[in-house]
Amino acid sequence: MDKKDFALKKVNYIICIISVFLIILGFVLMTGPSSSIEGGFQPDIFSTRRIVVAPMICFSGFLLMIVGILFKGKKESKTEE
Repeated sequence: MDKKDFALKKVNYIICIISVFLIILGFVLMTGPSSSIEGGFQPDIFSTRRIVVAPMICFSGFLLMIVGILFKGKKESKTEE
């Protein structure tokens, strides 16, 4: 099997794997205690981590996935001697 048979290169797959981990990290950061508990209202649902940081990490993961798919990389020069 030749290297030209693959649609993406190794660098593309590495970038895509990193972006998947970023997306998962963003969703994990969004989790927390539920908004309504028996004792009353839980104000933690409006924390900066859950409404600002986590969505920004997810969004950057999705953007990095696009970059990982579209990244061409360096062209290999074939010199004939």
